[in-house]
Amino acid sequence: TALSSHCLSCLQPTCFGYPLSTFFIIINEFCERFSYYGMRAVLVLYFKYFLQWDDNLSTAIYHTFVALCYLTPILGALIADSWLGKFKTIVSLSIVYTIGQAVMSVSSVNDLTDHNLDGSPDNVSVHIALSMTGLILIALGTGGIKPCVSAFGGDQFEDDQEKQRTRFFSIFYLSINAGSLLSTIITPLLRAQECGINSKQRCYPLAFGVPAALMAVSLVVFITGSRMYKKVNPQGNIMIQVSKCIGFAIKNRFQHRSKEFPKREHWLDWASEKYDKRLIAQIKMVLKVLFLYIPLPMFWALFDQQGSRWTLQATTMDGDFYLILFPSCINLQQTVNPILIIVMVPVVDAVVYPLIKKCKINFTPLRKITVGMFLASLAFVAAALVQVQIDKTLPVFPAAGQSQIKIINLGTDGATVQFGHLQNVAVKPMESTGYMTFETSQLQSLKVTSGNKTKNEVINLPGENRHTLGVKNNAIDIVAILLFDNVTSKPEEGNNLIRFINNFPGTINVTMGDTSFGTLMPLSASNYKLFPGGRSDNITTTTNSAYCSVTSKAFGFGSAYTIVLNECMGKTLNLMYSEDIPPNTVHMAWQIPQYFILTCAEVVFSVTGLEFSYAQAPSNMKAVLQAGWLLTVAVGNIIVLIVAGASKLSEQWAEYVLFAALLLVVCIIFAVMAYFYTYTDPNEIEAQLDEEEKEQVKKVEYVYENQAEAVSQM
Repeated sequence: TALSSHCLSCLQPTCFGYPLSTFFIIINEFCERFSYYGMRAVLVLYFKYFLQWDDNLSTAIYHTFVALCYLTPILGALIADSWLGKFKTIVSLSIVYTIGQAVMSVSSVNDLTDHNLDGSPDNVSVHIALSMTGLILIALGTGGIKPCVSAFGGDQFEDDQEKQRTRFFSIFYLSINAGSLLSTIITPLLRAQECGINSKQRCYPLAFGVPAALMAVSLVVFITGSRMYKKVNPQGNIMIQVSKCIGFAIKNRFQHRSKEFPKREHWLDWASEKYDKRLIAQIKMVLKVLFLYIPLPMFWALFDQQGSRWTLQATTMDGDFYLILFPSCINLQQTVNPILIIVMVPVVDAVVYPLIKKCKINFTPLRKITVGMFLASLAFVAAALVQVQIDKTLPVFPAAGQSQIKIINLGTDGATVQFGHLQNVAVKPMESTGYMTFETSQLQSLKVTSGNKTKNEVINLPGENRHTLGVKNNAIDIVAILLFDNVTSKPEEGNNLIRFINNFPGTINVTMGDTSFGTLMPLSASNYKLFPGGRSDNITTTTNSAYCSVTSKAFGFGSAYTIVLNECMGKTLNLMYSEDIPPNTVHMAWQIPQYFILTCAEVVFSVTGLEFSYAQAPSNMKAVLQAGWLLTVAVGNIIVLIVAGASKLSEQWAEYVLFAALLLVVCIIFAVMAYFYTYTDPNEIEAQLDEEEKEQVKKVEYVYENQAEAVSQM
């Protein structure tokens, strides 16, 4: 049967020297990754804005889900290697995966529980239950098939097609990032649409529904190529055998620990009394590789912070690329990496590696992985340098026991404000100051002088807040309005906060873009409202007798402005801008070096890891070793959660440096481990074991024949 299976594989149709079946696998992977990353691109937004969870809970559930996606490969590998085989495992769990994506799409339908038609779900628990069910099914599906698909692709090649198999893993990784790139561009755009039966909402059903449809396409494509696949039958419940063998070896060694028992070459050899030589040799190969995997989670602990720490870093940066605006740094963060991957995988594979080979440098897989870890550490050093520059531009908010006040002079006369016995501040007409910081306990009164008028005010500030003092010398008296600025941080995702002060003599209605600020009384202020960053909008005011408008200035990213509406001259508004929070000034382009370095690290680390895991695994344990590789990603996500919760560092740049230092130390440890690692050829070892078994059979047959001949002579 083994021979016939081999002959059937010889008849496999090929394309450009590759088995045609591998193209179905690559298309399947592209669609599956589109489905996974597309759903994940809007998942945190769904948690925060639809389920109304806070940032901490949303982040915790998100990382828990990602960790679970990389823990379930162990289950998928067990099912594939010991029961269903890779093909049936992929089909079965893809069905589970598709159902999970469909459940997620249904969970986000606002009208499902919006019985009173007020635009928000009446029973959030139903949506949470459906969401968690969908995410568990997705984690089971994507994790379960993850170790099987790449290993199944490797199975399609013959032993003499090592070059094609190496190139396949590069193309396979390229398809992953192509799916990721398209999905992270498309699904946020789908979410931004408005949809709903009774009331309009952000279109999460479409943003989750399209990935569900792509997962169904992935399943259909994979099944279509069924007759072309080379399918390796499962070898029995190999993990139970492995566990029992290891357990017996440890137990047997413990029972024979006295000096009268001679030492054996390897501690697993103590299982030789019960288990055959082949199984012991295969377990030795697997354990050698798994031991090497111990330091690897630290790489993923850094790599996966692209979606958290680096995204938060981007929220404090300028996203104006002139031709393209990135008002949401999430879109930029999730597209830069796959774009660089798509460009760099073929460049590294076709140019860099051959060039290194021509220089007669033996760039082994473990050396590639070591270089990848070093580059990731270097990327975080670059991120720390960028963070230092950002920190210089961030606004300083009042600490406990402090208050901040800025002054806007709304009149045509100069004004002077005396804050108790602390400070005198002069403000020119139609100008404003920056925020000044005072000890709240010492700030009990202020005196405003403008022209020949003076006004004394007693104030009682709550502390740890910002305030704006508007002063105006009118014909009768000095008017002083003290506004509470309820802004304690930069707006998220590069958005801008805008509010208006009515400096007209009468009541007006104010609109900016499509957003109405309502009716403002004279010398009153609106609340802040959120606007997308990187653009300008049309500002209009209406009264009973007049309509005025003007196009605002471009507010940049992450800013807050108080806009004073002064007067209407020929239907054109006269405005004064007072900057409450300055726009981001460090450009997002400064993040490109750290993304580039980290992408270089990913190319030499992750692609090599997939190939190395396959090449060093025995024929019946390839999916198990792939699962071990993917398990390092799960542990890496757990490390992020632990460090984020336990870190006492107040400065973000210091945390970046900490992670870089930790990975550098781990990199050195791994380099030492790799130096002493001896590469093995599982096929050669298994062929040698086959020969030994054949020789053993011949000896048994020879002894049996001699015994039979002796009996016949008697």
